[in-house]
Amino acid sequence: MAITSGITRATKSDSEWLAAEAKALMETGWWSNYSRAENHCTWPGIRCNAGSVVEIDLGGHGLNGSITPQIGALSELQILNLSWNSLTGELPSSLGNLTQLAVLDVSYNHFHPIPLAIQKMENLVSLSLSGNFIDYNASALGLLTNLTHLKKLMTLNLRYCDLSGPIPPHIGKLESMVDLDLSHNGLVGPIPSSVSSLTNLSSLFLQSNQLNGSIPEDIGGLTNLVELDLSSNRLSGHIPSSLGQLTKLESLYLYHNQINGFIPHEIERLKDLKYLDLSNNWFVGPIPSSVSNLTNLSSLFLQSNQLNGSIPEDIGGLTNLVELDLSSNRLSGQIPSSLGQLTKLESLYLHHNQINSFIPHEIERLKDLKYLDLSNNWFIGPIPSSVNNLTNLSSLFLQSNQLNGSIPEYSGGLTNLVELDLSSNRLSGHIPSSLGQLTKLEYLNLSHNQISSVIPPSLSSLSNLWCLSMASNLLEGPIPHEIRSLNTLIYLNLSANKLSGPIPTQIGNLSNLRYLILAKNNLSGRIPLQIGGLSLSELDLSHNIISGDIPSQLNSQNIELSHNLLQGVIPSKFGNLTYLFSLDLSWNNLTGTIPEFPFPVGNLNLSFNSLRGQIPNGLLHFEPETFTGNKDLCGSIQGFHPCPSSPNVNRERNSKVVKHNLLIVILVPTLLFFVSTSVLVIFILFRRNRAKTLKSDPIPTKNGDLFSIWNFDGKIAFEDIIKATEDFHI
Repeated sequence: MAITSGITRATKSDSEWLAAEAKALMETGWWSNYSRAENHCTWPGIRCNAGSVVEIDLGGHGLNGSITPQIGALSELQILNLSWNSLTGELPSSLGNLTQLAVLDVSYNHFHPIPLAIQKMENLVSLSLSGNFIDYNASALGLLTNLTHLKKLMTLNLRYCDLSGPIPPHIGKLESMVDLDLSHNGLVGPIPSSVSSLTNLSSLFLQSNQLNGSIPEDIGGLTNLVELDLSSNRLSGHIPSSLGQLTKLESLYLYHNQINGFIPHEIERLKDLKYLDLSNNWFVGPIPSSVSNLTNLSSLFLQSNQLNGSIPEDIGGLTNLVELDLSSNRLSGQIPSSLGQLTKLESLYLHHNQINSFIPHEIERLKDLKYLDLSNNWFIGPIPSSVNNLTNLSSLFLQSNQLNGSIPEYSGGLTNLVELDLSSNRLSGHIPSSLGQLTKLEYLNLSHNQISSVIPPSLSSLSNLWCLSMASNLLEGPIPHEIRSLNTLIYLNLSANKLSGPIPTQIGNLSNLRYLILAKNNLSGRIPLQIGGLSLSELDLSHNIISGDIPSQLNSQNIELSHNLLQGVIPSKFGNLTYLFSLDLSWNNLTGTIPEFPFPVGNLNLSFNSLRGQIPNGLLHFEPETFTGNKDLCGSIQGFHPCPSSPNVNRERNSKVVKHNLLIVILVPTLLFFVSTSVLVIFILFRRNRAKTLKSDPIPTKNGDLFSIWNFDGKIAFEDIIKATEDFHI
């Protein structure tokens, strides 16, 4: 027996060799259900050669716990695969005893610090530590420097290891390296030029780090490179022309950087290129026509740059192209007819450009096309009926152009269509009933056009529809009752049309509906109680002629009912809501008091109704405009009278009442006195005049003529008054 680093080892000539290996395997705990008496070479995941364990493959076996140091006793081990388990802790330093190990894969576990002893594995060819939190002094420098001693290392996978710091220049010493993956870490600084020394490199993955600077000019020395991914970094500058020397390159990913300049013409030398992605950079200028020489290209992504000019006419030479994305640039001109030669194309994205032509009829040749997006351009003319021949089409986006004419009939054509957006154009005419044949349709947007006539009942056949928007058109007539068949509908927007009649009660059957927007129509009648059974995020029935009261069953986080003819009182609660984001009941005929809502309200508008009484204290934080136009409201808010319930108001009111009563007490008797006196004087006058008529000799008065201006001395004898009125005395 030999004792090394506290681990028992048997020599090859020792009869206890197999027992020692079995003991080491049992102590790992991974074969606890097996007996040591059994031949361990027959255990799952183990392969032996001449009685010695040479391979352990337990990848994805649900292992947990840690790796025991006894693993180092298996000195003949050549392959150890423990990937995709839940192993934790540190990798034991005894792994350094496995000097025959060629493949070590412990990726996607929960290991941290990698032992320095790993550099003793001088026969190591492949090392995969991806998906572990290595935390090698928070730097990649030390780890990668130590690994440079592994002269035979051909594959190094360290993705998702939380490495930080710069890539050490010593990495150029790994001269046997074929596959290097340092992606998805926190590496910073420039790409070291020493990388160009790795002339055997077939794949280099440095994506999703924070690398900066420019792509090294001498990267052209990696002439065996097949895959290069530098995407999602902070690289700047231009693409070096030496990249054209990588003639074996099949995939080139530089997207999500800050690379500027023109796309180099030297790229045409990459004849084997299948995948080219330069998107989300700052490339300028036209798309070089030399791109058409990349006849093996399957995917070409140039979106989200500042490319201008027109699409090259000879793009039709890319006959193997399956994916083409030129969106979000400044491309203009027309779509070249040669695009119809790309018969293998499955996705074509040209949206958000300045293309200003007709949609070419040659597009009908793209029989394999599944995704077509020409939106947000300046396309003119009608939608070609030849689009109906694209029978594999799943998504068709033509919104935000200047297309005119009517919507073509879709008779037996686009039966695989799932998404159709023709919004924000100048389309007119009616909605073809054949749309109802697109039974796989899930998204339909025809809004912001000039479409007229009625909503065809045939749309009720679209049972998979989750979004239906026909807003801002000229649709008229009633909302069809057949809408109840759209059971999967989540979003319904028919606003800004000329729809009339009542809101169909059948809308209450749409149990998945979350957005109901019917504003700016001529809808009348009452709000159906059935809508109260829906759990809505938004209910907008504003700018109609809806009457009746507001159902308290309404259950929506945003309720917009303004500019209607609603009457009655405001409900004190709405369904089972605990929070109301927005409530707008303005410009109606609502009466009564404002209730104390049992939940918070984010935005509120109750203006221009006939509400009265006190504004609740819980709503006093809103602006005065919230309540404007309700003359009988009161409360402690600017522009409104204080309510009578206030003590100061009562004191002032009582003071006014006292003054008012006192005034009455003084004025009434005085007024009665003057009225009575006036009446008596009139009677006296009447009697005197009559007496003069009947008697020639007037009866003298003690105090002279009572009504003579010349004789009146300001005093009327009491006796004369008695005598003048004695005929009326009772």
